[in-house]
Amino acid sequence: MAGDPTSDPTLLRSPLHERHVALGAKMAEFGGWSMPLEYAAGTVKEHTAVREAVGIFDVSHLGKALVSGPGAAAYVNATLTNDLGRIAPGQAQYTLCCDEETGGVVDDLIVYLHDEERVLLVPNAANTAEVVRRLEATAPAGVTVADQHRDHAVLAVQGPRCDAVLSAAGLPVGHDYMSFVVAPFEGAEVVVCRTGYTGERGYELVAPVAVAVALWDALVAAGEQHGMLPCGLGSRDTLRTEMGYPLHGQDLSPDVTPNQARLGWAVGWSKPAFWGREPLLAEREAGPARVLRGLVATGRGIPRPGMSVSLTPDVLLGEVTSGTFSPTLRTGIGLALLPSFVDPEAEVGVDVRGRREIFQLTKPPFVRSHVRSSE
Repeated sequence: MAGDPTSDPTLLRSPLHERHVALGAKMAEFGGWSMPLEYAAGTVKEHTAVREAVGIFDVSHLGKALVSGPGAAAYVNATLTNDLGRIAPGQAQYTLCCDEETGGVVDDLIVYLHDEERVLLVPNAANTAEVVRRLEATAPAGVTVADQHRDHAVLAVQGPRCDAVLSAAGLPVGHDYMSFVVAPFEGAEVVVCRTGYTGERGYELVAPVAVAVALWDALVAAGEQHGMLPCGLGSRDTLRTEMGYPLHGQDLSPDVTPNQARLGWAVGWSKPAFWGREPLLAEREAGPARVLRGLVATGRGIPRPGMSVSLTPDVLLGEVTSGTFSPTLRTGIGLALLPSFVDPEAEVGVDVRGRREIFQLTKPPFVRSHVRSSE
C-alpha cells in the first residue's frame, strides 16, 4: 500500500470517494485505486448482510471499454474465449482474454452485448490498459476500442432483498440472470445487469460519473428499510471465495490457463478463432498438469495466499492462491493450484505460520449459490 490510501495523490479515486470517507470507510489501495476495504460494521457483518438481506458495493475501479463500429461483436468474438453466438443483444457473458502464444489468462471480464456494433467490456482494474492495448492492436478498419475507465461508475446491489431496493429507487428489476436493461436515471442512461460476484441474487449498475453520487444516494435511501449495508472489498473477497470464483492476480494470471482454472465452460471450443485457441486445445487434449482445487479446513487453520500445500510433510504440491475465513461456514477455506494427479478428495496439509494444518480438498462452491434464484 503506497502512502495513505485516503489522500495518496497517485491513486485513482471513485466518484463516490467522499461518500465512503463520510461513512468512515477504511480505505485501501486496489488495482491503482483508493477503494473502501470495510465500513464501521466490519467485513463479517457486511458479508452476512449480503447473504441474508442486501448490501451495496462501489466497484467503480473495474474497467470499462467500448468496442464499437461495423463488425465490433464479430471482432470481440474472434479474440475473447467465450462464444458471443450463445447470447443475444441485451445479455452479458463471462469471458477471458488469453495470450495468443501461451493461452494464459491476461484477464477475465464481463461482456455486455448491446448489438452487433456496440460491445461494452468490464475488465479488472489493473488489466484494463492491457486488454484495450491488445484489442486496439488488431482491430479491423472501422472498429474502435475506447477506454472509458474514468467515465463510468459501477455499483453492485447484492442479496435476497436486492429487487426491493432497486424497485424503490425507480430502477427495473426481474430480468433474467446475465441479462441487462438500459434505464433512464436523472437524465442519463444506466445499464442494470442481473449479475454479480457474491453468489447471491443481485444487480450491477454501470452509470455515467455525472449521476453516480445521485444513484448511490437513491439506492442507500431505498435500502434503509431492508437492512442494507455498504460493503467493501473485504466482504467482496470473502463472498467470492465462498463461491470459488477466481480472482485475477491470484487464482488467474498469464501463467494460468482456463483449463487449469477449471474455466473451460467459458471457452467456445468450437469457434474457429480466439486468442490462445491452439495452445488451449492442445492442453485440453493432453490434460492440464495442474488444476485449481478447493480447500476446507478440518481444524482451525485459516489459509492465506502463498502458503505451501503438501501431500505429506515431505511432498510439496503447490501454494494457496486464495484463502480466508468463511463467515458462513465459520471455518477456513481457500483455493490452490495443485498437480492434476492429486486425488480431488484427498486431505492435504497447509503450512499455516509454521504449523501443518489439515485441509480437505473439495469442488467449489463452498456454500450454495443463489445467483440464478427467482425473487
